[in-house]
Amino acid sequence: MFKSILHCSLIVSSTEESLHFYHHILGMDIDHSRPELGYPGAWLNVGEQQIHLLEVDNPDPTQQRPQHGGRDRHVALDTNQLDKLITRLEANNIRFTLSRSGRKALFFRDPDGNTIEAIQS
Repeated sequence: MFKSILHCSLIVSSTEESLHFYHHILGMDIDHSRPELGYPGAWLNVGEQQIHLLEVDNPDPTQQRPQHGGRDRHVALDTNQLDKLITRLEANNIRFTLSRSGRKALFFRDPDGNTIEAIQS
């Protein structure tokens, strides 16, 4: 019935700050075809899929999240440049934890506490 995930949505407090993180630091391309939806946000291309940033009120707690992102809800992204990502994260003082599963993967959080997992393919 289902063939793939087309996009995931992340709630953010500032589209501008989030675009700096996702576009300028992580290198994701912005999809400028996002229509006016009545609230700020952005669409980011991740291969054939997207991450949608929604600048809306966040009903979830952002405090007291697990230190290791693998024990929290997260989006997992495939990468063939994990070492380059580590360099970018370290250069921007973004904390990360390594996967505890034995895979070559790591977890980090965006400025709003959303967890991203990057898995080396």
